[in-house]
Amino acid sequence: MRYPSLTVSPFLNHLLQLLQDGDSRVVGGLVILLLLMALLVGFIFHLRRPSPEEIERRRRERLAISGRITDGVITDARSFDGEDSTSPTPDVLYYSYRLAGVTYNCAQDVSRLPDLVFGFRIDQPAQVRYDPRNPGNSILVSESWSGLWQK
Repeated sequence: MRYPSLTVSPFLNHLLQLLQDGDSRVVGGLVILLLLMALLVGFIFHLRRPSPEEIERRRRERLAISGRITDGVITDARSFDGEDSTSPTPDVLYYSYRLAGVTYNCAQDVSRLPDLVFGFRIDQPAQVRYDPRNPGNSILVSESWSGLWQK
């Protein structure tokens, strides 16, 4: 079967002729070229995937901008190894808040926000930002907002 002659370029006409003739080197080269292009595209998409830290930062920022505010209380502060934290800047803050008769007990990793949690107290009242569609998704602090009372 002959393909109609293309006027686009002589190179494409020559390539089509080689494919019609079934030249195995050309077909193999095209297959390898297509595989390399697919690997390159997959690698680029993999590089564009956000890290877990970036995903968490985006979640905090989204709640800081569009979350609703309610009253809560800080119940505990711990380090990552589960020990009580005596440091003025803990790794994890535990807090609770109540919405529509349901009490939510949550924790937030605040290790990347030490300047915003400096000087907290256990049993200190705080404001909590939460997602009204998923009230368990909440924060005490973010890069642009803090529900902690400052001394």
